[in-house]
Amino acid sequence: MRRQIALLLVFTLLFSSACPAHGSNVCPDAKLWSQRLFTDICWDCIFPIMIGGFPLAGDAGNAPSGRAESQFICLCEDGGPMGISIGTPVGFWEPARLVELVRLPYCSPLLGGLRLQITQSRLLGGASEGQGDDSDLTFYNFHYFAFPLLVIMELMTIAECNADGFVDFDMMYLSELDPTWNDDELSFYTTPEVTLFANPFAQMACLGDAAMGLAGNTMDSLFWCAGNWGGLYPFTGNVIQNDSRPLVTSLAGARAIAALHRRGLAWKTMGDDALCGGYIYPTIPKSQYRMEMFFPVAESNDNHVIGETPFRWGEWRNIPGYEDYVYLVWRWKDCCVRWR
Repeated sequence: MRRQIALLLVFTLLFSSACPAHGSNVCPDAKLWSQRLFTDICWDCIFPIMIGGFPLAGDAGNAPSGRAESQFICLCEDGGPMGISIGTPVGFWEPARLVELVRLPYCSPLLGGLRLQITQSRLLGGASEGQGDDSDLTFYNFHYFAFPLLVIMELMTIAECNADGFVDFDMMYLSELDPTWNDDELSFYTTPEVTLFANPFAQMACLGDAAMGLAGNTMDSLFWCAGNWGGLYPFTGNVIQNDSRPLVTSLAGARAIAALHRRGLAWKTMGDDALCGGYIYPTIPKSQYRMEMFFPVAESNDNHVIGETPFRWGEWRNIPGYEDYVYLVWRWKDCCVRWR
């Protein structure tokens, strides 16, 4: 009996769930697997659906600028009768990933407020005040989940349009296990190009991306910029501002995606060169992604590009006491649907 009680106490410490009430030491529940899955997701954001280069549904202006330009037919070298298969190019937005930004290490709102491990104080996130030198700092850990919602709900069963093969909800990355995420200096050794992009001269070029962000657009060529949110480098959860939670958490989420691209863990899925299958791409193709706030206040009727000013989509999406955020990551997918 004593052994059973001891095991129960250990299990409670290691895997303890918290109630959804707010507070600095509470892990909230985002209630993903509830009615919010249907009411708080922008289902219209799937459009436009491009078939053969033409919009079947929706406005073609909502498709990214880097999408595939092939029309009518596409060719893929994948062992057809003559070594080549013929198909029709299809493009659409897919809800593909979820990223949660949390203050408490191993806290997961997407898993019902579960704390996955005993807290380590060095990984605590949140905002801290500077010393009158404009150096207020915010730190968030991130968890990255595969979330192929169209596949899960069997709304998209075309194999050629499942770029990376994920068919279920799955945890892909935890920043708590990555020592570079909370250490700018250590991050430099894994991404030495930071010296080229995280400096005042390179950041001046980001003014153009910021201007595009005011209009709801982004520039793929400035891959080190995040528009009105700030710079994507260094790839850490340290953000030197804390006045806007939607902005800070969006920037941390965009940095997470960019870091995964840099490490060969995220794919490019748009463009003519991705029609026959996605491939590893070392820099983030920003126009390939759109983000939709899911928690705490859902952006249920729209989503936004990377770097879009939060005054257009979510500066007001705050609940006092709730400082953890969850974003649904939309990804543009171009695929060549083979003729059978």
